[in-house]
Amino acid sequence: MIAETVCSAASAAGLGIAVVTAYRKRYLAAVRIAAYSLVPVGLVMTGVVGWLADTAFSPTAWAGFGVLGVAWLLFASTRAVERRRGSTRAERKAAARGERGNAVAPTASAPLLGAGTRPAAKPAAAPRSTGSGDDFSDIEAILKKHGI
Repeated sequence: MIAETVCSAASAAGLGIAVVTAYRKRYLAAVRIAAYSLVPVGLVMTGVVGWLADTAFSPTAWAGFGVLGVAWLLFASTRAVERRRGSTRAERKAAARGERGNAVAPTASAPLLGAGTRPAAKPAAAPRSTGSGDDFSDIEAILKKHGI
């Protein structure tokens, strides 16, 4: 009952402000203010305000929000762990089927790297004459340092 009264008063005040704004010949702003001020009355008429008031004072509803929060945290943490592992869905499916072609034998300590496996260093490109290339010079130096 109090929530409905507050919403009605807020709508009446908003409509009053819209009338004053229209009197000042700012019709577009007045219509926008009137639209915003009618929202609380519409929410009261549809019963949303009553439902929110019942939900806000219900311990069962707050426990439900807590359970939803825990579920969201569980989903988010599993996604974070999945991303840290660096595996994709296709890789997990292939691993489950045993189709991973480049898998190392379980008794092997580490894969053997041959001399030709490292990419050859590319020759340095000529410096650009535009000003936008200067912004990335430090990034290019880091990439060249790592052979990328």
